[in-house]
Amino acid sequence: MAPIVNVRGLGSCLGGAQILSGITCTIERGEVVAIVGSSGSGKSTFLRALNYLTPFSEGEVEIAGQRLRPGLSERTHAGELRAVRTRVGMVFQSFHLFPHLTVMGNIVEAPCQVLGTEARAARRSAEALLERVGLTAYAEALPRTLSGGQQQRVAIARALAMEPEVLLLDEPTSALDPRLVGEVLAVIADLAAGGQTMLIVTHEMAFARRVANRVLVLAGGSIVESGTPAEVLDRPQTAATRELLGKV
Repeated sequence: MAPIVNVRGLGSCLGGAQILSGITCTIERGEVVAIVGSSGSGKSTFLRALNYLTPFSEGEVEIAGQRLRPGLSERTHAGELRAVRTRVGMVFQSFHLFPHLTVMGNIVEAPCQVLGTEARAARRSAEALLERVGLTAYAEALPRTLSGGQQQRVAIARALAMEPEVLLLDEPTSALDPRLVGEVLAVIADLAAGGQTMLIVTHEMAFARRVANRVLVLAGGSIVESGTPAEVLDRPQTAATRELLGKV
């Protein structure tokens, strides 16, 4: 079976500076990959490039059977980009919930508007997702009434409502009070156990060790090390990885 994500020679520049350079990797279906690295190493740019939220200038990405290449535009290539984004879920560090919609409204919006799901079916699916993330009692609450951890769990449920083949999570706990981190990590661990393909940018090394099948280390916009959590975290081979682990 072909990898669900295939990245070849990915490069990206911003303001004349090289942000990503020569990234090549594959992700198998059901695999959970933790992406780690110091600040400015290109982790978030790499993740956002996978569904073209950040355009790239070199290489190509094939994700969930859809090919992305340099030069795509939101207007001219809207259909190609939509084909990717309906298959790839994204969870941001700052939640990005619609403040005027209830929790239920946030979850059913995209399935109804983008996929054309019938309202009752979308609501039934949303109810099951809220139960899965432990927020059944908050279906009619507005985001501003929720804690940060609860909002992030809603954001995860909203991403899952599109039934993504791949879920991308960009430092999903970095904006949270330390007391709330555990409840979000527990939901992600449950998804991993259920076979959801995920790429997770994280600083939580203990969490990466527990849920990831593989760890990618980025430094200077390139992958400098890749392996199982035990290989990378216990027996790092590069100076960049050893320096990173010495800081956490």
